[in-house]
Amino acid sequence: MTGEENGQECTSPEEAARLRQELAEALKLAGERLTRLQYLQADFDNYRKSLDREREQVIQLAGESLVRDLLPVLDDLERALPSLTREKNREGFELLSRKLHRILESHGLRSIESHGKRFDPNFHEAIAKGESGEEEGTILEEYQRGYLLRSKVIRPSKVKIAEHTGECKEENHGKGEDNRD
Repeated sequence: MTGEENGQECTSPEEAARLRQELAEALKLAGERLTRLQYLQADFDNYRKSLDREREQVIQLAGESLVRDLLPVLDDLERALPSLTREKNREGFELLSRKLHRILESHGLRSIESHGKRFDPNFHEAIAKGESGEEEGTILEEYQRGYLLRSKVIRPSKVKIAEHTGECKEENHGKGEDNRD
């Protein structure tokens, strides 16, 4: 059986070399195009992920804006509760307050603990200072509650902090005596 009987043409060695060269070039071109396609696919995936992140940020920002707008309502409810004298009204307002707190907490809102804690400018805004027996920088009073939304401060606590009273104990050569005038 010859090559012509199998349906194949007999080619010269030059023709075979040329075909091998064309095949090599075609394989190289196919490899380059495959690589380019893979890069384009990766770029598209990155673009899609970027859009998803951006969409999530827009949603979070809208949620933050809504929560920030509801904080004064929450404050008003908390201020109104102590002044209510009729038991029926008080129970209704307490129920509303608890429900609003739960809803906001389910969306990531947490209050910042302040009273008795060390002042931290990342979480607190000092609006007053007062003399106290407490260590300097200790929060004595909270005027307005601060809040975190997830891990971001959306409103710092407005607080009064302890300041140094001017009296100090000096150590008298290690004896620990009080040398105030």
